[in-house]
Amino acid sequence: MTDSPAAPAPRSVTLYRNGSVYTAADPFATAMLVDGDTVAWVGSEQAATSIADSSMNVIDLQGALLAPGFVDSHVHLTETGIALDGLQLAGVRSAAELLDAVAAASASSAGGTVLGHGWDEATWADPALPSREELERAAGGREVFLSRVDAHSALVSSSLAASARLDGLDGYAAGSQVKRGAHTAARLAARRLPAGDLRRYQHRALTEAAANGYVALAEMAAPHIGSVEDLQVAAAWNNAGAAAGPSTAGAPGVPEILPYWGELGTSADHARAILDGLGASVLGLAGDLNIDGSIGSRTASLRADYADAPGERGSQYLSMAEAAAHLAACSLLGIQAGFHVIGDAGLDAALDALDLAAAEVGEQRVRAAGHRFEHVELADPAAISRLARYSVTVSAQPVFDALWGGGASLYQQRLGSRQSGMNAFASLYAAGVPICFGSDSPVTPLRPWSSVRACLEHTNPAERISARAAFLGHTRAGWRAARYRNPMAGQLVPGAPASFAVWEVEELMVQVADGRVQSWSTDPRARTPLLPALDTGSDPVCLQTVRDGQELYASGALGA
Repeated sequence: MTDSPAAPAPRSVTLYRNGSVYTAADPFATAMLVDGDTVAWVGSEQAATSIADSSMNVIDLQGALLAPGFVDSHVHLTETGIALDGLQLAGVRSAAELLDAVAAASASSAGGTVLGHGWDEATWADPALPSREELERAAGGREVFLSRVDAHSALVSSSLAASARLDGLDGYAAGSQVKRGAHTAARLAARRLPAGDLRRYQHRALTEAAANGYVALAEMAAPHIGSVEDLQVAAAWNNAGAAAGPSTAGAPGVPEILPYWGELGTSADHARAILDGLGASVLGLAGDLNIDGSIGSRTASLRADYADAPGERGSQYLSMAEAAAHLAACSLLGIQAGFHVIGDAGLDAALDALDLAAAEVGEQRVRAAGHRFEHVELADPAAISRLARYSVTVSAQPVFDALWGGGASLYQQRLGSRQSGMNAFASLYAAGVPICFGSDSPVTPLRPWSSVRACLEHTNPAERISARAAFLGHTRAGWRAARYRNPMAGQLVPGAPASFAVWEVEELMVQVADGRVQSWSTDPRARTPLLPALDTGSDPVCLQTVRDGQELYASGALGA
């Protein structure tokens, strides 16, 4: 006698009611029905009463906001997990404090490399950095790798410098700070981690993201950051999530991974060989394929000298010809290419590369591939116009401006008057450049509402955008930037994926960036979906995160 096949599990149906639903289908919606992994209906409280029955899970939102889940368009999973679990240095204000932190971390943990992140000498009264020997002594002889807040340079101990064979590499000098090639070699040496550790660090990052309302993360893997195994571990989370299926029961799932691999292709055949050899499916050869570095480490490629370092203009890691060959190769394959580019000279090289690629394979083919540039911090109107011509998506990080823009800031120190051209969100939107937003975690935290607020309160008033535009840039635009297979992702309308977050909010309103216009309105005639008030001094609190009908996070405050 053979066993009968098991009956499929009944599909879960959940009705959320008595709240506010952010949806284009009905700006006054207070309820939403989820059938399995799909939004089945949105509407009013009166209608919710008429459709509710005993077969449904009914959740009382108690006035909470239910909105599309956030997409972070630029993260580094393993680095985020290391930063969350490792030595956190954002609060140190001197070399002495940093050495004390290293000594305490070394004394309180087992052997292995002391990993830390977040120091920023630009915030210190005395920017002098500790020596390699001082780091060695503080760590009791253990290897030390401490990444700067921008993750484009690091401090290393004597023993790590020796084991990574940094002597003679570009970017290795007398002090403990390493840049460029020496930084890459030191990071890879410090990141030789077994698969179990990679998975543990990535899971730490994913749970942090889920607890803050993210339903998807674009992982920007690259050979100078981590191994192919690191990428494979990251991509495998999607398989684990698919196996779990849409359900709010059992172990929580994780946000979807949108994986990229930043390796240079010299031809279409070479690019195809790279893709075939990864052992993981990626969305493109894009992301942190670096044309240049960062403003903080003075490695972003600039047209003119750094204001605080005469004679220095940063670094350009790829030539225009190399970038053009990569863009042409990916365009021929119909996949996304892209680069990490921050400085204006770096952007010039990337744009000239687009011109060369278009001359080789045709402008239409270049536009159709949907290429993306990460960061694009310093862009003038002419450069923005060229980005629009090729339909290049800009993946930007708004909290960069909140942390380092305005006043006597890092941007002011490094760039002087040029800081007014940084992170030109309004100008990009006005020119029709597709734009999406992320954190570059661990460079800035996984805090999406802080990122929305940074757009609304940009230090240059001319570059502010509305909360609604910023929210769309953090949600639906993130899916579009990844050329996601389901065009309905990122909105809550019937037939769309049930991927959302529930937020405890103090007040809902419409918020615009232009000071000449009333900054908020609850006039129902506007028929504009409302978002949380972001001038209250605190971010909304995440109560639940759901991806494709599967619960990723729950605070316990919502109950059936």
